[in-house]
Amino acid sequence: MTHETILQWTGNDNFKTSFPAKTTNILHIDVSAETANTYNPKPLMLAALGGCSAVDITSLMRKMRLEKSVSQFEIHIEATLTTEHPKTYNYVKVNYIFTGNKLDETKLTKAVNLSKDRYCGVMEMFRQFAKVETVIIFKTV
Repeated sequence: MTHETILQWTGNDNFKTSFPAKTTNILHIDVSAETANTYNPKPLMLAALGGCSAVDITSLMRKMRLEKSVSQFEIHIEATLTTEHPKTYNYVKVNYIFTGNKLDETKLTKAVNLSKDRYCGVMEMFRQFAKVETVIIFKTV
């Protein structure tokens, strides 16, 4: 399987990014990210990491019949850049936060671990260049 993305320069440091498989979706990338509808490339990498793991976990939650006990699921990601060029992430902390009534912490932990250790390819890519720490937080309502 291959993926394709096309970037078209629109002036200054701004690029219009399209995904041929999804012809209606356009994403604007700008290094300075000074406008409301543009995104900086490095935080987009963090969004890809979170998105990859999130869809794994929600799929596993459905299979484990956990979605009714989880009222809210969030992933908060913090990352540290190196100071020397090329600046890359060298540390990433992924916080998985589950909120609900009667959370099955054992099964939710299993879902997170399956995502991070087996299914999420973006997580594996990040491990090639950064230390990745994961934390699971349970909040009862």
